[in-house]
Amino acid sequence: MTRSTTDTTVMGVMALELSAGRPPQHAALRPSQASELAERLGRDLARLVPQVRGLDLVFVAAHFDPAEALRPGWPLHQRLRELQLRAPGRNEGARVIAFGADEAGDVPLPFQADATLGGGQLRVLPFLLSGEDAHTVGEVAERLEAVLLETGMAAPDTALLAQQAFGADIEHARYLTLHDLAAMTALQYEHGGLGALWPLIETALLAPASEQWLDAPPEPLVRYADGEAHIALFEPAAWRARYAPQDATDERLERAYGHFQARQQQIAAVLEVHGIPVTFAHCPGKADARQTLQS
Repeated sequence: MTRSTTDTTVMGVMALELSAGRPPQHAALRPSQASELAERLGRDLARLVPQVRGLDLVFVAAHFDPAEALRPGWPLHQRLRELQLRAPGRNEGARVIAFGADEAGDVPLPFQADATLGGGQLRVLPFLLSGEDAHTVGEVAERLEAVLLETGMAAPDTALLAQQAFGADIEHARYLTLHDLAAMTALQYEHGGLGALWPLIETALLAPASEQWLDAPPEPLVRYADGEAHIALFEPAAWRARYAPQDATDERLERAYGHFQARQQQIAAVLEVHGIPVTFAHCPGKADARQTLQS
């Protein structure tokens, strides 16, 4: 579970695993449905960690691709925090605050998911727990970190409500910390052949001021620094000098270079999905590519 720098918020998601090829009919729930789902979410979490009852629960009843929740600065959760601070009832006890579509079914801009990322089988609904006592919030965070991955399934009535309200065919509904979600995503990337890229994404999420390299041929050369990813764009001769076997035929070299360029574009697309800006740095034949990316 990821906490703010003041240790007074805890961030997580409700994760909906959908049946293949059957996206939800609704992007977000209307106010009454959003409030009901938030109440059940809070009840489920409090069964696992009773101290949750003493914290504000802020929830958006709109579903997103996991990558939209795993972006530098945690923008979805940051937006929840901003709205919580403006909501009425502060200093009047723990609140359950839910957001979603308006009565007409229109989704406000902050909670409009990226339509190009709508085909995945896992959708996540962000929630935020917040309190004034950093010690209590810290204890809740540690306990949820310890139990959610193993015991964080939503109650049957909660899962049924989500299924009916979103018009979705849900196979599993569960609660995850953002650390859990990141770990699951890293594992998926590993299985999908993108494991070498995860350390860059993790650095952008957890230590955005740091530097991280992907320098592992035959992978493209990538440097993360200053909040951006810089990818070396090799000319054919420069690429051959770094990557290609000297005894390869011209036909094999041309095919391999095409595969390498496609891999560069794939890596750039994954980074951009996670909200990490990408720039390409031209690397001519005899230039030191690492120095080029550092200049």
